[in-house]
Amino acid sequence: MIKIGIDLGGTKIEGIALDESGNDLVRHRIATPAGDYAGTIQAITELVSYIENVIQCTGSVGIGTPGTLSPATGLLRNSNSVCMNDNPVKADIEKLLKREVRMSNDANCFALSEATDGAAKGVAVVFGVIIGTGTGGGIVVNGKVLTGANSVAGEWGHNPLPWPKENELPGPNCYCGKQGCIETFLSGPGLSHDFYNVTSETKTAVEIVGLAASGSSLAEDCLQRYEHRLARGLSNVINLLDPDVIVLGGGMSNVQRLYKNVPEIWREFVFSDVVNTKLVPPMYGDSSGVRGAAWLNN
Repeated sequence: MIKIGIDLGGTKIEGIALDESGNDLVRHRIATPAGDYAGTIQAITELVSYIENVIQCTGSVGIGTPGTLSPATGLLRNSNSVCMNDNPVKADIEKLLKREVRMSNDANCFALSEATDGAAKGVAVVFGVIIGTGTGGGIVVNGKVLTGANSVAGEWGHNPLPWPKENELPGPNCYCGKQGCIETFLSGPGLSHDFYNVTSETKTAVEIVGLAASGSSLAEDCLQRYEHRLARGLSNVINLLDPDVIVLGGGMSNVQRLYKNVPEIWREFVFSDVVNTKLVPPMYGDSSGVRGAAWLNN
């Protein structure tokens, strides 16, 4: 069966159709109706109709979205597209499409894409990391997304930074209401905040990486702190989940030095005399989310 994936973002909604082998049949993007819940639901259903009209058949539908569905109420929660929160997104889409759809958060879809036919193809246990504007994660075991009893499996970004140093306490304020969450250190804005604290200069993560490559000692020190924090954060994941592969996604996954430096550092913190877990870049990059949404119906 043809598999249709929809990736709901804050500014755009992307749709894709895959055949059984994972080949793209059609891909299309539309703008997300900003702040308009009913308009967003309508846009999603119209995008599915557009794709099915192009491929001239009906497909299964999977949807990746920021946030998660509450196991208690079925309503969406924790979405940064706030108009979607506290609404029955899945039920409303199913009503308009007149069929069942699968839905999971964007980090789960990223992990599923890379585990199905991407950088971690054929691997038993995969942890997919999103480190960009925020910090999230998803877990895939034997080709299936691990959701968990509370629908928060993989949400490592809202745990405290492990083995904090004195100057890392209590940590930056997080939007979740706590301090010192991993996200406040390892997101792109977290890297920028760390650089600003030392230099009083406002730089993006991309600019900081460029400065380090150009020989700036302050930027280099900032990136080394980042790598040490990322290694500590991921070592906790290894100690709990012991994945075969960790795939990095999001904007920070483009920083090539992470793949060499972080595994060298995390050996100090992993509770084992050997660390076979591999840290790898994604095969599909920004396309992993929409591809993973399609694979929800695999």
